[in-house]
Amino acid sequence: MFRLFSNAKRCWPMKRTLQRPLGRVHLPAMVQQNSFSKGSVHHQANPSSSSSWPNDVGILALEVYFPSQYVDQVELEKYDGVEAGKYTVGLGQKQMGFCAAHEDINSLCLTVVQRLVERSRLPWESIGRLEVGTETIIDKSKAVKTVLMQLFEDSGNTDVEGIDTTNACYGGTASLFNAADWIESSSWDGRYALVVCGDIAVYATGNARPTGGAGAIAMLVGPDAPLALERGLRGTHMEHVYDFYKPDLASEYPVVDGQLSIQCYFRALDRCYATYRKKIESQWQKAGISKQCTLEDFQFMIFHTPFCKLVQKSLARVLLNDFLASRNPDVECGVYKGLKDFSKVKLEETYSSKEVDRAFQKASQELFRQKTQPSLFLSARNGNMYTPSVYGCLASLLAQFSAQQLAGSRIGVFSYGSGLAASMFSLRVTQNSAPGSPLEKLVSSLSDLETRLDSRKCVPPEKFSEIMKLREDTHHLVGHTPHGGEQNSQEQGFSCLSLTEGGQANGSTIRKNSKSTYACTSQDDCSGGGARGGSVPLAQHCVLSMLAKGEGPPLCLCSFPSPPPPSCSAFTAELRVPFAWRHLLLPVGTFLDNRPC
Repeated sequence: MFRLFSNAKRCWPMKRTLQRPLGRVHLPAMVQQNSFSKGSVHHQANPSSSSSWPNDVGILALEVYFPSQYVDQVELEKYDGVEAGKYTVGLGQKQMGFCAAHEDINSLCLTVVQRLVERSRLPWESIGRLEVGTETIIDKSKAVKTVLMQLFEDSGNTDVEGIDTTNACYGGTASLFNAADWIESSSWDGRYALVVCGDIAVYATGNARPTGGAGAIAMLVGPDAPLALERGLRGTHMEHVYDFYKPDLASEYPVVDGQLSIQCYFRALDRCYATYRKKIESQWQKAGISKQCTLEDFQFMIFHTPFCKLVQKSLARVLLNDFLASRNPDVECGVYKGLKDFSKVKLEETYSSKEVDRAFQKASQELFRQKTQPSLFLSARNGNMYTPSVYGCLASLLAQFSAQQLAGSRIGVFSYGSGLAASMFSLRVTQNSAPGSPLEKLVSSLSDLETRLDSRKCVPPEKFSEIMKLREDTHHLVGHTPHGGEQNSQEQGFSCLSLTEGGQANGSTIRKNSKSTYACTSQDDCSGGGARGGSVPLAQHCVLSMLAKGEGPPLCLCSFPSPPPPSCSAFTAELRVPFAWRHLLLPVGTFLDNRPC
């Protein structure tokens, strides 16, 4: 939550008791026996080995964390003075989870990783890659991944590749792809990868605020997974657009063009689906199968979910794509019945067509109920989690179907991040659904999702608005200690307490509560903050400060606000400039000397 500059957060170990019993997750024998000898690792990663290419790389285990409080959308409609049903029917939302002041992105991710590893009985040294996808930036240099490395300290495992990935809501998918690609590469050393997606989605007061949410998801990635990424089946679309972005680094709130963002989402969906179909049809053709890929080839279809109503429209749009691509659609009966009038429409002209939208929503109603609606269980009750959103949909599917019902199915996944980056890919569920199988244990581990959602505290809209106002006023402050949330944090596990002096740099303490949850204590102070004052971020004062060692005066290129900083020297950071570059810097110094006072 808090904007950090150069300081690190430190987690002080405390004895903890888990919030819920942790069922054992199936892991291959090499991990259960902790047999990561050099020989075993090299044998698995040896490219010359006949079995070197790992099979069924995908998701072995999955953990979900969401805040312990929520606001009811019906009550929020009344409080905001909007017409009944605007949030609940128009957006399809029931509840919205949100973070109090004692939690930030670091605490959310610490919590979900700790829980996954402990529940899986996984040795920390068995993890060789850790990727984080997030757009919740509280430090412009230090990655969330480096904060998570505190969890590895006792094991002594520092050989962990990977770092943060950021592009709106797409970072989690990019991290998942990176993890899978690492396991399928010559760089793989036989260990597991851990993918973490986490965000706090908050909006300014107005129409967008009900589409917020918060949470984190951790996924253990490795071979022989019950949810395998289908190899070679990714359709990706990227382009440059400003539909949703965060240019104000002093604010948590994004700038959103709602209509443009929906149009971009649909355009990305069209193009990703077209590319995916082309690739899977090519694979089928090589196998001697001649057919078109349609929605019928997916037992389930899940989507990035800014709000649930958009997902219903998205499945209808996939049906529109199938209809227009069909060589001879039957418009007299079946799913395309009554759609003849739309056979000549162009996709790019239908983004804002209410007529097309209504017709294909109606035609896809049963498909939506079977293939997609169950995946919206968490999204409807917790809101948009940004990077974890589509994986929250995956967790919802696993929580609501048995291993037998899921076995052998193909799950289509559409991931979208504004700006924009999007991909469609698919997960193939293993056929083995026997008791004690990896699939059965993965499904069982999420069976309490509804119980956990029911156990949250409902906060009145008035209190919710107060908390949001407090976040707005304090999230960017240095030297700030958050108040409130201590009682909840005891239920959750980790929380921040106070500002501390931590070695060579000031740092805030992250408290580890009794039930494996982290939360954040306070904004880190800036070294030398006394000269600047404690409430103005350094980046707003000084664009660039360089000290050229050698001939010429010190160079300080400052952007002075009103009032200006106490002194330029307070913002000057020493930089050892290579001798060969000094001739480039000195003319700038001369220019500064010749300015009028």
